[in-house]
Amino acid sequence: MILGMTTATLTLLHVLISLVGIGSGVVVMYGLVTSKRLDNWTALFLATTALTSLSGFAFPNAHTTPGIVIGILSMIILTLAVVARYALRLKGSWRRIYIGAASLALYFNVFVLVVQSFEKVPALRALAPTQKEPPFAVVQLTVLALFLVLTVLAVRRFHPESSAKTLTPSEDRRAA
Repeated sequence: MILGMTTATLTLLHVLISLVGIGSGVVVMYGLVTSKRLDNWTALFLATTALTSLSGFAFPNAHTTPGIVIGILSMIILTLAVVARYALRLKGSWRRIYIGAASLALYFNVFVLVVQSFEKVPALRALAPTQKEPPFAVVQLTVLALFLVLTVLAVRRFHPESSAKTLTPSEDRRAA
């Protein structure tokens, strides 16, 4: 039992939280690229991405794993994103720092999704059983390139200070 749950239950909860984090992160990235704040989606993304890392720490491990390292880095980056977004209100260079941190946090989640997909999905596992084969590298490099392009676009386009109007919660949901 882990936190009162079986390992299978914790795994299911962790995966569901991760998928919500990735889904809401995609919506937030869309908002950044189209210069929309999407405040509710942003809060959901940041919270579920933090919960993804925190729930990942609950799994028993005898040693430090790559997942633990990514979880620690993600929590540091999320802290930076939250401070830039909420405490410093995206003023000055904090806008770019927030975009970079939010993008990197989402990238980490998608990176892990790709790793887990190649470990758990039989067709993908057959293509890259050790994750050192070209299909795995091609997918990971493609994901990295996509995130680099989206992050650059977001930095160029997301300027919330130039928009006098913040979306209401209902507009926030419709915009996504």
